[in-house]
Amino acid sequence: MTNLRTTRKTAPASPGAGTTEPSANTRPVASERDPGEDMSAKQYAKALKKLHVELVKLQLWVQHTGAKVCIVFEGRDGAGKGGTIKALTERVSPRVFRVVALPAPTEREKSQMYVQRYIRHLPAAGEIVIFDRSWYNRAGVERVMGFCTQAQAERFLMAAPLVEKAFVESGIILLKYWLEVSPEEQTRRLKSRFEDGRKIWKLTAMDLKSYSRWYDYSRARDAMFAATDTDFAPWRVAPSDRKKTVRLNIIGDILKRIPYKELPREKLKLPSRQKPGDYVEPKRPIKYIDQTY
Repeated sequence: MTNLRTTRKTAPASPGAGTTEPSANTRPVASERDPGEDMSAKQYAKALKKLHVELVKLQLWVQHTGAKVCIVFEGRDGAGKGGTIKALTERVSPRVFRVVALPAPTEREKSQMYVQRYIRHLPAAGEIVIFDRSWYNRAGVERVMGFCTQAQAERFLMAAPLVEKAFVESGIILLKYWLEVSPEEQTRRLKSRFEDGRKIWKLTAMDLKSYSRWYDYSRARDAMFAATDTDFAPWRVAPSDRKKTVRLNIIGDILKRIPYKELPREKLKLPSRQKPGDYVEPKRPIKYIDQTY
């Protein structure tokens, strides 16, 4: 069996017409990743601040033009999807950058067309919707863990490009990212969830079951890429062993893929604050919280 650190015999379709990108079949060698190895908190904060400024420009452009953007994040457990999404959204409006992380389907939703519950969350004009896992659950965890049949998974892989083509033709800018973590780093991250009280909520029984099936997930991922890596909705792979680096690289790639422009803005100035007039501070006691820190 293989993972993305070795070359597969059958490569997925080209990631996109007219672009030159590293192949999804091979992970970058260590020398290509070394610049992010020892990135300090100060260096990271400085780089992220610049990207956040650009994301605000993107937000204003999306609102002004009525653009519709859909960003899909997929990857193994512990690949860093949540941290990347947090870095992407922490300085923008949640009314524009909307994160969708759906729970397990209800009995009613199970009876619907598979993608139906996702479609209602697609962006309207002036919105950027971010899927923290998406309809590709059927190609990954559902297939590997037996929550759907192999026939259902195969039907999904045939239908997904047709559905996504309809998304794109309706005017949605669709970006799909796969965060690829090494088995060693995944082990380290999952173990840390046992030991850190801030992370224990991230560890589920499903994570433990999934952990043991690394190569089943590799086969599912390879089949997903082969079937759904299209010119109009390509997969872009982001090596994620270095958390800071992958966050910066993905945000930078998103900004590169969307043709936004900085809009002219009126220079703002704070107005004069009103005078107190007849206002008097209340005499009733105010219950302040304890100043523990």
